[in-house]
Amino acid sequence: MNIQKNISLKEYNTFGINVNAKRFVSITSVYELQQLVKEEKDIFLISGGSNMLLTKDIESLVVHIDIKGISINQENLNDVHITVNAGENWHEFVLWCVSLNYGGLENLSLIPGNVGTCPIQNIGAYGVEVKDTITKVEAVEIETGKLISFTAEECKFGYRSSIFKNNAKGKYILTSVSFQLTKNSHKLNISYGTIESELSSKGITTPTIKDISDAVITIRKSKLPDPKEIGNSGSFFKNPVISKKKFEILQKKYPNIPSYVISDTEIKVPAGWLIEQSGFKGKRFGDYGVHEKQALVLVNYGNAKGKEIYKLAQKIQQTIKDIFNINLEIEVNIIQ
Repeated sequence: MNIQKNISLKEYNTFGINVNAKRFVSITSVYELQQLVKEEKDIFLISGGSNMLLTKDIESLVVHIDIKGISINQENLNDVHITVNAGENWHEFVLWCVSLNYGGLENLSLIPGNVGTCPIQNIGAYGVEVKDTITKVEAVEIETGKLISFTAEECKFGYRSSIFKNNAKGKYILTSVSFQLTKNSHKLNISYGTIESELSSKGITTPTIKDISDAVITIRKSKLPDPKEIGNSGSFFKNPVISKKKFEILQKKYPNIPSYVISDTEIKVPAGWLIEQSGFKGKRFGDYGVHEKQALVLVNYGNAKGKEIYKLAQKIQQTIKDIFNINLEIEVNIIQ
C-alpha cells in the first residue's frame, strides 16, 4: 500500500478542480481496503470523481477506489446476474452489457463516473433508474472493516438517493454492485426525452438495446459537454417535484412549462427549463459558468475554483426561488 503525499486531485474529479490531497492512496482490492480502514479512520473517498465539487484542499487521507473486475454469477434463458467491482468505469460497463445483449442499462449510457458510485445517488436518465436492475451492493464497513451485503430493498433507493447518501453516509465504502439484466424480451424504454424522435430520424421502428444506447449517446453528446474537454459533473441540480396545485398556478403564467406526472398530487418540472427561463443558460463568469447547450450543467472552462462554481449554484437557487417559488436542490456533493 503506497501512500503518496501532496497529490493534485485535478485528474481525479470530472470538474477538473485543482485542489491538493495531503495524503493519497489508490486501493485495488477489498482486502487492501479492509486493512486500510483498520489503520485509518479519517479518510476521504474518491472513485470516478463524477458527482462532486471540491472547494478546498483535502486534509484527510484521500482513498481512490480502483478495484476492477466483472463476473457473471448465474444465467438462464431470460436473465443474467452480474457482479461488477466498484472501480469499473460505468459507461464502459454499459457498453459491455449492450455488446452481449444484456438489457436494462442501455438508457444509462454515457453517464460519467464508476460503478461503485452508481447506487449512492441512484443514477438515472431517460426514464430509467439504476435501482431497477440492482440486486445487491457490497461494502466495507469503515468502523469494523467487515464486508457487508445490502439487498436492493435495504439500499432504500429514492429519486437520486439511497441509504448511502442518507442514514449510512460516511459509514461504508462500496466495493461491488450486482445486477440482474435481461437476455431477451427486453423492457425497452423509448418514451422519455427525445429517444423516440432520434430513433425515428434514423428510420428505426423496432429498436434493439444497442439502438437505444446509440440514441442516448448521440443525444447526450449533443447536449452535454465531455468532462475531458470541459470540466463538469453532468446535471448539477435535481429536477424539482412540486404539488399539482403549485404547477397549475405556474402553468397559467407559463403555458409552455414542461412537466412529468409523478402521481395524482405531484408533478416533476425540468430544472434545466427553470434555469434557462431565468436567463442563466450559456452565461459565463470568467473561467466558469452555465453550459451553452444544457442549463443543468455548470462548467469549469479551465482554472475555476470550486468555491466560485458553488457560489454560482447558490445564486441560481435563489433566483429560481425568487421567480418560481421553487426550491432547487443540488444533486452534486459539495465538498467544503
